[in-house]
Amino acid sequence: MSWKTANRSFYYAQAPEPDDPVLLPHETALLCIDVQNYGMVQSTDPDERARWEPFHTRMRETVIPNLRTMQTLFRRNGIDVIHARIACLLEDGRDRSLSQKLPGWNNLLMPTTSEASQIVPELAPKTGEIVVTKTTDSALTGTNLRLVLNNMGIRNLIVTGVYTDQCVSSTIRSLADESFFVILLEDCCAAGTDELHRRELEIINMIYCHVMSSDELIGLMGLS
Repeated sequence: MSWKTANRSFYYAQAPEPDDPVLLPHETALLCIDVQNYGMVQSTDPDERARWEPFHTRMRETVIPNLRTMQTLFRRNGIDVIHARIACLLEDGRDRSLSQKLPGWNNLLMPTTSEASQIVPELAPKTGEIVVTKTTDSALTGTNLRLVLNNMGIRNLIVTGVYTDQCVSSTIRSLADESFFVILLEDCCAAGTDELHRRELEIINMIYCHVMSSDELIGLMGLS
């Protein structure tokens, strides 16, 4: 099954297959969202460690290797690689959005200088690449990324990162509302569980973005 028929929701079960998009290199960028050190730290609690092990396995064995390959191919072909990370500008986190302040798992207090807020070394930005810092889920809402993309003439975003059902999804919806064309690489992103990941792919596919694999995008763009 190809990207044209996979990950269909109820709403698009009978929709015709989409045409192949035209992704001109100077109008396209790879957007890497929130693949940061905090997400790779495993809990010292045995039960929590076991609960999160499938996520960490997917990150180590699938997401990070595939995303590293995509970054290399984009750079080699002269296509922009852009990074977004979540961090607070103030030490006490007062600048965070409400969703980042409420009690619970999303309550992330990570100043920009903290080790936890840094992008993982395997996917670290190269010299000259754009890095935006956000205090919201959406990389578009919480930064000047919209202005930057418009100034660069970027119309197509290849989106990757974590978490599929949170910051990735929020960014994709914001991009779609601003009339950017979005492709989500399903093997370059992850959610807390595979079920949440797959469910979100179905929800956003064909309305906010097109979901495909990294190999399908490589073939579509002729990257080598």
